[in-house]
Amino acid sequence: MASITQDMRYRLSLIKYAEKYGVSKATVKYKTNRQYIYRWKNRYDGSWDSLRDHSRRLHSHPNEHTPEEIKFIRNMQRRNPHAGLVVFWVKLKQCGYKRSIPGLYRFLKKQGILAEKLPNPKYVSI
Repeated sequence: MASITQDMRYRLSLIKYAEKYGVSKATVKYKTNRQYIYRWKNRYDGSWDSLRDHSRRLHSHPNEHTPEEIKFIRNMQRRNPHAGLVVFWVKLKQCGYKRSIPGLYRFLKKQGILAEKLPNPKYVSI
């Protein structure tokens, strides 16, 4: 278990006080609102971990690529491993892809499947 923070100790004392004297008196003493107290009372299950802050990070994004689009991009990438970004995007567009080039680039970069560069041909002097 990680360390017990000052915020967690504060929340525990707030909950104990609210259980003993009521939520209204706890709001006055701790200078907070009732909703905050009820939120922590409902979340508290007797363990310190229940008083820990939860992540505020989003679990999904409304504009992220759908699983069908991801499968479509991966199949096209497998068939065209050496196509540049713009050529690859044009081929996807011809097959019904609706997103922009920067959106495709960000997705490919995040997935680590950017186009493989062909080695430069050796210079042969005549």
